Amino acid sequence: MQENNPEARTWGILCHVASIGGFLVPFGNILGPLIIWLIKKEEDPYIDAQGKESLNFQISITIYWTILFLLFIIAALILRNFSVLLVWLALLGFVVTVVILVILGSVQASKGNIYRYPFTIRFLR
Repeated sequence: MQENNPEARTWGILCHVASIGGFLVPFGNILGPLIIWLIKKEEDPYIDAQGKESLNFQISITIYWTILFLLFIIAALILRNFSVLLVWLALLGFVVTVVILVILGSVQASKGNIYRYPFTIRFLR
């Protein structure tokens, strides 16, 4: 599906960009896209699709982040050595990857394309 409505594209972009709120507010990565999607999903199928995609990705990322964080705690408590550094680097790489994927999603939304995030559990269909 290619979206030609500039307003729908803008809201599609915001569905992706709003997830950056997770760096400012706990669970802001989910709340930002959720609020936009709930308010705008009925206006255009493109906004609905982009909102669901962003939400699915952010919920998945939150689950993955929690698992990585728990691994970090376990490594810090039990191993107390090089493994902590490896998990710390994995956390950093994870954050960088998420930011890059959000940027890619935003760019594709600006072009009117439907973007499908990798590594996403499809909670909303």
